[in-house]
Amino acid sequence: MIRVMIVDDQALVRAGFAMLVRSQPDLAVVAECVDGVHCLETLKRLDASEDGAGAVDVILMDVRMPRLDGIETTRAVVGRNVQTKVLVLTTFDLDEYAFTALRAGASGFLLKDAPPEDLLAAIRTVHAGDAVIAPSTTKRLVETYVRGVAAPQALIDRTAALTDREREVWVAIAQGLTNSEIAEALFVSETTVKTHVGHILAKTGVRDRVALVVLAYQTGAVSPAPSPDAPLP
Repeated sequence: MIRVMIVDDQALVRAGFAMLVRSQPDLAVVAECVDGVHCLETLKRLDASEDGAGAVDVILMDVRMPRLDGIETTRAVVGRNVQTKVLVLTTFDLDEYAFTALRAGASGFLLKDAPPEDLLAAIRTVHAGDAVIAPSTTKRLVETYVRGVAAPQALIDRTAALTDREREVWVAIAQGLTNSEIAEALFVSETTVKTHVGHILAKTGVRDRVALVVLAYQTGAVSPAPSPDAPLP
């Protein structure tokens, strides 16, 4: 059972998400919170309960909230419990929100107007250790990372430990391929791909596939596509 917490300052939004989550046999709503402060307080209480640490698997996190917004709340959640994944939901298709949320440690970014089946799939994807980014923001998001933030040298150095096959898988991840698509392209089993992904995460020390994508672009392992408006050389 995937345990879900919903954090949003709008009661109707919380109710809608809760109804959707509860409609699934493998998902359960363990808490609903009105803002970031309430979220952190509730997490602390749940972690102290007999369920122990990791009482929440996935948090659906709003961005704009009073007292403590979703970005700072995400940063606090990730800092205290790496087992809890954060899926940021917003009505704003703006690069800065996706960029900042993922830098804060979120495992996914999705617009609130996404189809219900996409949200449910995103919860399961994030819980499984993969990442979700709203398709409309992916290209601009990566380009923002490339332009504005350099990877730490220590992180770049860790990529030298990757084998040739691990590097192939890493590049494929950065190009947006799923595990099954990578398996087909490299003529290996999906289980083998998952093993490679685990090794890549361990060697680089990054949190998830989103961080692997960003690292690939930052280090030049993958280059962003040229803008159609870019001048010809």
